[in-house]
Amino acid sequence: MKYLIVGLGNIGAEYAHTRHNIGFRVVDALAEAKEAKFTSDRYGAVCEIKHKGRTLLLLKPSTYMNLSGNAVRYWLQKEGIEVENMFVIVDDIALPFGTIRIRKQGSDGGHNGLAHINEILTHNNYARLRFGIGGDFPKGFQVDYVLGCWTADQQRALPELIEQCGKAVLGFATIGVDRTMNEFNKK
Repeated sequence: MKYLIVGLGNIGAEYAHTRHNIGFRVVDALAEAKEAKFTSDRYGAVCEIKHKGRTLLLLKPSTYMNLSGNAVRYWLQKEGIEVENMFVIVDDIALPFGTIRIRKQGSDGGHNGLAHINEILTHNNYARLRFGIGGDFPKGFQVDYVLGCWTADQQRALPELIEQCGKAVLGFATIGVDRTMNEFNKK
């Protein structure tokens, strides 16, 4: 069985350590753990990893966040992957820092990356992991916050949280979304 695991983020060194790039960080950690290397390809950087008889295609779209749907559609079609086997990892300002919420489907919640995926696929019936980045910013400074770097305390907590997200991704591919939700949707 083949799965598409999409880590949302923005390309470029200036975005590498921002809150908005948590999706990239999670798929990077998965690739590193399996000693896989990303290669640049159409609409993004990709690599394949194997886990318990499953093949996971990891994708970091190169389309920038607001056009993520183009990369998702291309790789689903190119690889012949059913949307039920797609898992998107995204930051979420509505959740406290470090909270993980997995859903089978749902609205974009104001997230431009999810909004574009929903628009391109014409539905929102795909699994996603929302990683809480918190919302501790003054009104009108949302963009600065999500494109800002983690605090020192957050930076210290990230390795363990990213590892948990990686386990959730592998759970999605092996035990399914329902059991993965039961295991990881707690704080």
